[in-house]
Amino acid sequence: MSGPRRTAVTGIGVVAPGGVNRKEFWTLLTDGRTATRRLSFFDPTQFRSQVAAECDFDPAAAGLTAREIARNDRFAQFALAAALEAVEDSGLDLRGGGDGSGDGGDGGDGPIVGVSIGSAVGATTRLENEYVEVSDSGRDWEVDPRYASSFLYHAMVPSCLATELACRFGAHGPAFVVSTGCTSGIDAVGYGHQLIVDGEADIVIAGASDAPISPISMASFDAIRATTARNDDPEHASRPFDASRDGFVMGEGCAVLILEELTAARSRGAHIYCEVGGYASRSNAFHMTGLRPDGVEMAEAIRVAMDAARVGADDIDYINAHGSGTKQNDRHETAAFKRSLGQRAYDIPVSSIKSMIGHSLGAIGSIEIAACALAIENDVIPPTANWTTRDPECDLDYVPNIARDHTVDVALSVGSGFGGFQSAIVLAAPTR
Repeated sequence: MSGPRRTAVTGIGVVAPGGVNRKEFWTLLTDGRTATRRLSFFDPTQFRSQVAAECDFDPAAAGLTAREIARNDRFAQFALAAALEAVEDSGLDLRGGGDGSGDGGDGGDGPIVGVSIGSAVGATTRLENEYVEVSDSGRDWEVDPRYASSFLYHAMVPSCLATELACRFGAHGPAFVVSTGCTSGIDAVGYGHQLIVDGEADIVIAGASDAPISPISMASFDAIRATTARNDDPEHASRPFDASRDGFVMGEGCAVLILEELTAARSRGAHIYCEVGGYASRSNAFHMTGLRPDGVEMAEAIRVAMDAARVGADDIDYINAHGSGTKQNDRHETAAFKRSLGQRAYDIPVSSIKSMIGHSLGAIGSIEIAACALAIENDVIPPTANWTTRDPECDLDYVPNIARDHTVDVALSVGSGFGGFQSAIVLAAPTR
């Protein structure tokens, strides 16, 4: 194969609040509807933040087998369901039986298929539930292992996520889990892209999944006051870039993308949503939860990703922001856009879909990449819902409340994660 290897997105699968498949997800975004509501998975009255963006998800209806459902935490079930949709969408024949017997390419004559999947908190839900059972709701210091599930170890190791996908689709190439907090989704897709560019894989099942709506997760974010206390109005609780924002809404979900070497995808006549042009990540080496107000590390990640994609500020048509709705994140991110894009930052539409589907931690980066790919496909920019009052420190065009028809040939998506992770990825239309 002559020339540099490039990466196409040929399949998309989504499990998200308010839309448990790709079509429902995109309809929710373009309608500007919110899927945030009072938390229903458990009684939230003891928590400061009592709202969440929950998925109305049926694993059996999504195509999972009884055994897959039994052994997997909810976050892995999301990933299997999204991957099934993405593979079907791609038109590829990746056959697996859930037992590793599938034919997904083994480095011989066929394409090499890899897995690059992210998660911030893994099987938190199942681990917490298991602890409650073996400790009799925390009463016993010495837990009773007789009450533990036989798949408890499966839940303890995050690598189970890559294993499940590799077995389901017979992927014999590189397979790994990326866990970099809230940038896990961008990083997993970025690493999958790099596998293709480097020739380590021809096809990569890439994305991220998290199901963190559990008492321990809600308590953790309550402790640092990162989540919203707007419990009386769940539908409008997530308010990125708005002057009245007071924290994010916990969410859950997954997106899986099929990444494929561009020439091979074109040769088989695949539908190509977009091309992954460039990716970069930087650390602020500053604070576990704090952010430097100047946004210098995110700006550097944006600059390097744009250089890799060979685009300049004038080429960017849309920015999918991290836009968590915390005071410091939205200021930090706005500063990063101005630093990396200069005066052009004021002309580029920016939006945060977390306003509608909440913040699903590690999963959200891949979900936002899926939104960017669909924005390129449809030339429509999702809005930032619940934006009513301008913050003088957040003075860009945040596409308030209503989706906007707009030609999107190049989209930039960014993420910011606890631990200081700052990531950026550039997607481009296949005709560009």
